[in-house]
Order: sequence, then structure tokens, then C-alpha cells
Amino acid sequence: MAEQSHSASYAAAGVNIEAGYEGVRLMKKHVERTLIPGVVSDIGGFGGLFAPDLAGMEEPVLVSGTDGVGTKQRIAQLMGVHDTVGIDCVAMCVNDIICCGAKPLFFLDYIAIGKNEPEKVAELVSGVAEGCVQAGCALIGGETAEHPGTMEPEDYDLAGFSVGIVDKAKIIDHGQMEAGDAVIALASSGIHSNGFSLVRKVFDVEHCDLQAPLPELGGKSLGEVLLTPTRIYVKPVLALLEQMAVKGISHITGGGFYENIPRSIPAGLGARIRKEDVRVLPIFKLLQEKGNIPERDMFNTFNMGVGMSIVVPAAEAEKAIRILKEAGEEAYVIGEIITSDEKVVLC
Repeated sequence: MAEQSHSASYAAAGVNIEAGYEGVRLMKKHVERTLIPGVVSDIGGFGGLFAPDLAGMEEPVLVSGTDGVGTKQRIAQLMGVHDTVGIDCVAMCVNDIICCGAKPLFFLDYIAIGKNEPEKVAELVSGVAEGCVQAGCALIGGETAEHPGTMEPEDYDLAGFSVGIVDKAKIIDHGQMEAGDAVIALASSGIHSNGFSLVRKVFDVEHCDLQAPLPELGGKSLGEVLLTPTRIYVKPVLALLEQMAVKGISHITGGGFYENIPRSIPAGLGARIRKEDVRVLPIFKLLQEKGNIPERDMFNTFNMGVGMSIVVPAAEAEKAIRILKEAGEEAYVIGEIITSDEKVVLC
């Protein structure tokens, strides 16, 4: 049994097997929150088992996505707040999956940590579990690896992957897009989980007071705003897909508008985005001012307040916005599809 496993030699090398077992025990209550129909296995086995419901699907297609939290987790380490970055980890995966029209089924995480502190690991997993609850998927497994000598004791790296499913006939077809279609923005909750190497440089986070309230941020502290979890758009977008045809979805991550919006637009077309209609959040204004960052670099690095863009026929834009707002999202038109060799035109 696991409880009988002990290696004094391994412990002397810096790996605490017992801490790993304790971490699993502490995280179980969080994992249980994510259980949905289809989960076959409990955590602790060699593989996570899931039996998908294929009823009503003619040609089911699995869709996978993988990502990590990136250097945003350094802010969490400096703040001593470890229960939110797991939401980011899930969000970066499931928000990608939904761009294909797929419903996420399950998620697995991977935590590399300098020193295995069971309570810290459980905090990290609690965030992952919360992200899974928001996405409607199950946390069916994961791995925690202690890396003494290659990571500082307080350091960790959090990553994961998700698998979803969609009927082949319902995969979003970008080929139906045409000039005149509307581009709808879904508001972001903040910086999300991209561009943090630049963020950390601009604010010199290793030496600044992350706890001090700032008037530019409405009295919130810089650390609090930077750690705001990535918004998970799965349930609202699924609600939209159930009620109308969507021609394209882009998750606005690293690379900002210029890299991500074109990923859902076919050749010969581009997106004309009206800058004045983009509801830029205060953190981006502060970041641009303090870092003296050119506007194009801002839109080429950050989401600028737009976490996802959705393309629908112009005549149905109002309906789409209504559905999204009823699902709790701030949604509004920021532009239109045009005939263009330039994939993104900011005007």
C-alpha cells in the first residue's frame, strides 16, 4: 500500500514521498466538486477514465488543448496566493477547445514543485477544480513532481490539458464567413494569463509593493488585479452555439489581436476593429503608460479587455449579444469582417 512506501535515501535527496500522499488526500475534496456523469475512475490510479455520452452524435470528434499558467504564477508566489492560478490553467485549455465548438469533458493537471508542501499543492488543485466547475468538466487525474535541486523550494510550474467532444457536423466552419459579418467581443476579466514577462518587467514585481492599493485601479492593489483569474467562456459560448450558427471564434491570448483573431478567419478576409469601441480595462492603460509601450505592441501582446471574439452574421449580432448577456457575459460589437489581405485592421 502507498502508506507503507518510504525511502530514506530518496528523502535524503530531497523527495518526500509521504508529502505526495498527503497532498492527494487534501486535494480529494476539491476533485469531488468536479465530478460529472462519465467519470469512471477515482484519482490515484495510473490513468483517468471517462466514458463520454455519445447519444445523438453521428460522428463524434475529440478535441484537445494544453497550456500552462506561464510567468503569472510568479505573481502568485510573491503574493502567497495559490488558489487562483489553477483557474487560469483550466481556462487557457478549455477556452481554446470551445473555439472549435467542442464541449470540454475532462482535465488533467501537472504540477512541478521545488518542495512538495501538501497544503500548497492542495491550494493549487483547488483552483484547478474551480476552473473545471466553471467549465463543466471533470478533473480526473494529474501529477505532482518534486524537483529538488532544479527548482527553488518555493517555486512551482502548473500546466495541464483538456479533452472535449463535438459532433463533426457542428465543428465551427470558418469557410462560411463573409464580408459584412459582425465581430463580437466578450469582455476579459483582466490580463488573463499572457504577457506576464512584460508585465513583470514594467512593474518590477520583484521589488514593488504588490499589496498597496492604487487609485488607477479603483483602489485595488496591483497584485490583486494581476492575479484576477482568466475568464472561462465555455458555458456562455455553448449556450450561444445551441441557439444559432457561429462562423468563427478566437481566444485572445499571447499575441493579442494581431495573432489570435486571424486564426478564425479564412484567406481573403480580415477583421476591421474599431479601437474606440474596445472597452480597454484600467490595468492596460496603466501598463501602457508606465512601460511607455507603443499602442501596436499593446494590441499585439495583450487582450486589451477582449478575452474572446466571435463572428456572426451582422443581422444576428443583436440576438447573439442578448444570448451571451443572458448567460452572464459582457458582449458587444467591436468590428466587422472585410475583404482584405491584411488580417487585422485597427482603425
